[in-house]
Amino acid sequence: MDPSEQIASYISGLSDWRGEELARLRKLIRDAGPQLTEEWKWGTPVWSDKGLVCSIGAFKEHVGINFFKGASLQDPKGLFNGGIDAKASRSIKLFKGDPLDESAFQDLVRAAVAHNTAGRQPG
Repeated sequence: MDPSEQIASYISGLSDWRGEELARLRKLIRDAGPQLTEEWKWGTPVWSDKGLVCSIGAFKEHVGINFFKGASLQDPKGLFNGGIDAKASRSIKLFKGDPLDESAFQDLVRAAVAHNTAGRQPG
């Protein structure tokens, strides 16, 4: 099974609100970064482009989005609510019914891609 099929299977295997939320997040990520590569790493969906960008996962009471280099990103809408003290990563935890500013989320995805690209420019 290729990574995209594994991700689809993972999401469809969640029969509650978390599956719906992960499907929405996947679409937002893919729309914000159509060049991103979908991968299956560490038992979770991961997106990359010239390095790791973000991952999503379902937990007992919430879904989580991890930005691998989130500490280097501007977050003007204050979406990051987890891992604030981590050296490199930042995360967003969403509980059932939590709102998400989709535009700001997609801006974070694009910023993460731009950060990776800026760090890998040929010189």
